Amino acid sequence: MIKPVRTVTTVVRAAEAAGEGIRRLILMDPDGWELPPFAAGGHVDVHLPGGHVRSYSLCNDPIDSTRYVIAVKREPHGRGGSLALHDRVRVGEVLGVSLPRRGLTLVDGAKRHVFVAGGIGITPFLSLAATLRRAGAEFILHLCARGEPPLRASVEPLATSGRAVFHDTRAGRPDLAALIGSPDPETQLYCCGPRGMIAAFEGAAMRAGWPQGQTHVEHFVPLPTEHDGPRYAIVLARSRISGEVPAGGSALAALRALGVEVDASCEGGICGACRVRWLEGPPIHRDRVLSPAERERDVMVCVSGCAGPRLVVDL
Repeated sequence: MIKPVRTVTTVVRAAEAAGEGIRRLILMDPDGWELPPFAAGGHVDVHLPGGHVRSYSLCNDPIDSTRYVIAVKREPHGRGGSLALHDRVRVGEVLGVSLPRRGLTLVDGAKRHVFVAGGIGITPFLSLAATLRRAGAEFILHLCARGEPPLRASVEPLATSGRAVFHDTRAGRPDLAALIGSPDPETQLYCCGPRGMIAAFEGAAMRAGWPQGQTHVEHFVPLPTEHDGPRYAIVLARSRISGEVPAGGSALAALRALGVEVDASCEGGICGACRVRWLEGPPIHRDRVLSPAERERDVMVCVSGCAGPRLVVDL
């Protein structure tokens, strides 16, 4: 019945400023062994002092198997995770991290990739760009930031080779429609950044006629979520036990009350940690992670609801 939460022990080997309010950290195995592999665009949950668990994109090349590199923007009015990594975590500190999960994923067979990043939203694109550059694939990265861009030292080589363009938003946001261009069946579009920028990107793509399957986004801040809907039972298929999710309640909270440990990080439907297979429902999907096809079999229990009297999950 219990789903264990697996973590890897790492040590902070280096920490440095990487732009205004940005801290770049290198996490390694305490004995220098290789870490579990990750795919380009992947991320990990970092277990922080004080009990915080936060998801961060991995910025290094996936072939760099001895390090996890993350970059964190200090958010004074956030939920506390970034403040812990900026103000409390020092070189030499031991941190647990989850096994890597997929985030933004390169579409196989695409001949061209267009990346649009807003500020710290650059992080997932660094590993994606490294993978594409090594393969000799065609891509362009547009980094939109106010003033000095974050992680400039990492992006500068791409800019020098003509594969990255900086856009200073002090003069206003660039014309996103011009950046993404006209629909092309051999091109895929990707965006990560603040909520407003992602909405503008999606709007520009829709107005230009880009098919939904060719546009991909990743949020780094949980969306406002209302757990509306009627109460229902959540049933564990393997053990045949069940619990009640009250009206407006959380399936994740109900699972925890039953003693089930489910990986969770953002608890806002954007990180993909609490993905569970469902067998009967149907669930009400409120996440921004799963594709329509994936929703036919999986659900994010942190934000999901149920349109029926019970939601049966494969636990």
